[in-house]
Amino acid sequence: MTAPTLYWYRHDLRLSDLPGLVAASRRGPVLPVFILDDTETRERPLGGASRWWLHHSLQSLQSALQDAGGDLILRRGKPEAILRTLLEETGADAIYASRQYQPWSQDLEQDIKQLAEDAGAVFKRFPGTLLYEPEAVTTGSGTPFKVFTPFWRACLRQPIENPPVEQPKLGFPKVWPSSEPLDDWQLLPHSPNWAASWSDLWNPGSNGAHTALKLFLSERVGRYAEGRDVPGETFTSKLSPHLRFGEISPRQIWWAAKTVKRDRPADSEAVDKFLSEIGWREFCHHLVAQFPQMPEQPFNAKFAHFPWGEYPEAVRAWQKGQTGYPIVDAGMRELWQTGFMHNRVRMIVASFLCKHLLSHWREGETWFWDCLLDADIAANSCSWQWVAGSGADAAPYFRIFNPVAQGEKFDKDGRYTRRWVPELADLPDKYLHKPWEAPDLVLTAAGVRLGDNYPQPIVDHKTARETALAAYAHLKAVTAEA
Repeated sequence: MTAPTLYWYRHDLRLSDLPGLVAASRRGPVLPVFILDDTETRERPLGGASRWWLHHSLQSLQSALQDAGGDLILRRGKPEAILRTLLEETGADAIYASRQYQPWSQDLEQDIKQLAEDAGAVFKRFPGTLLYEPEAVTTGSGTPFKVFTPFWRACLRQPIENPPVEQPKLGFPKVWPSSEPLDDWQLLPHSPNWAASWSDLWNPGSNGAHTALKLFLSERVGRYAEGRDVPGETFTSKLSPHLRFGEISPRQIWWAAKTVKRDRPADSEAVDKFLSEIGWREFCHHLVAQFPQMPEQPFNAKFAHFPWGEYPEAVRAWQKGQTGYPIVDAGMRELWQTGFMHNRVRMIVASFLCKHLLSHWREGETWFWDCLLDADIAANSCSWQWVAGSGADAAPYFRIFNPVAQGEKFDKDGRYTRRWVPELADLPDKYLHKPWEAPDLVLTAAGVRLGDNYPQPIVDHKTARETALAAYAHLKAVTAEA
């Protein structure tokens, strides 16, 4: 009788276009397993929003495996201990998994390889999380890219020739090891259930991912190039949580998008713009794989000397969407209420935290990690560092977004701001993004009482900008002397 293969699921919760699962199916019976390691772990524990998504994504995967005649084994604990136990319990002689790129992944995978060898089994990693493996995309001198545009050009010179692979025909053993009930993991929030309405907004799982991709490519992608910066419109894909949990592969997205380019040439430019955002995700993962300190330390080492401040009350106002700057508050409230934030607004709120409040980018990265459904260690840390000026290919620190101008430019009709900051809904467009400039009669007519039902700005833009530039000048002076 052929020994089974343990397929160790992590951030690849799907059945199709999964090279490791295909390889496992060719060996014989497959035992799919997912391990929740949220106690004493080298990994970073999931935030609250991600735990909500994980629960529903695992439900979806479990149902799909049951439809195929199998199941998903759920265990909680350290992966090394769980996998060692499963090898003993099942007689499996191999562990297959998709390669991961988080800072802790290489050491973990090396430990799993060793324990497999000690048990007389094999451990194999497979691609499937990215379009390109990090070591496959390097500069002419063989070093990692640190600037996105040449990185993406180098990627595009390597055509993705293999199409996505369909779900393999899976065989399963007759006897299954025990599995923990998913509900026992208590991934969903209780008392209060702050995600009560999220099931109306999101559809976790592979089916939801492919539905979202089809909707985007059929109805939205044509206006993506310009529409992606307008938060009041729905021209983005909202695929990021699905990609974060591997419910759809980047190759599946790539091939579907390329088909649109072939069939609808008029949309080619918009499709390329969309694919470049997939490229940014790729770039972030490559960076973190090769510079694993990025989630904790500035990529540009000079920023270790930046004079960040500690302003807990201001940070709390930012978290609650009570800064007095409507476009910032709209974004932070969208995040809290939906587990998501429009990408343009992410840049605005991040710039506000780092440059108006002079708060360390890790403050924002940590908050996003807890609140975002698509919280991904690579994209989150790289994007925050990009805004803060300390990252790879970063926006210059002295580029400081004016939240009023940003609101007026990207939310001209106020649809986005009025949705998430309803207390300002009746203000005229002229004053929506700067209510403190509205005459008293206008405020009264709109039912706005500054300092009462909507806050005064917690900082003055001009003063905050000057303070941020002074801090940057201090950094340059300090590092010039070093």
